[in-house]
Amino acid sequence: MLKRTAIIALIGVLATVMAADKKADVVEALPLCAPLPSKWYSGYLTVTPTKALHYVFIESLSSPATDPILIWFNGGPGCSSMLGLFAENGPYIIDDGETIIKPNPWPWNKNASLLFIESPAGVGFSMANTTADLLHSDLSQSEDAFAGLLNFYQAFPEKR
Repeated sequence: MLKRTAIIALIGVLATVMAADKKADVVEALPLCAPLPSKWYSGYLTVTPTKALHYVFIESLSSPATDPILIWFNGGPGCSSMLGLFAENGPYIIDDGETIIKPNPWPWNKNASLLFIESPAGVGFSMANTTADLLHSDLSQSEDAFAGLLNFYQAFPEKR
């Protein structure tokens, strides 16, 4: 139990010194797409010095300052959360067999902000820089997700 507490504390320390860069992570536009109707961010949530989870954060269309944040992890493990973003519940979708991005008539960000996290490290755009970073269990994946969320809320303290 002490070892697990120490690991969680270490993850917290790492997350506080390696935060996402909110200003650098701003998404200005998507290729061949209408202007974005709300603020978008895309970047990395550092988990360890050799491991980072890719995220996309999309603010609510309604009241981004007060609406809840829905956190999305695609199932798997091994399935990119970009599938959820662009084929299921994001503001823009790419339908099967098509190559264009079009507005989703039923986006989940009408009344909530959306945080898509690609997990575990090595899936999608998430980075795993060592062989050991590619070894996962339910516990290690949850600890990495927790470290990533700490990192996110450090970069976006107004969303706490």
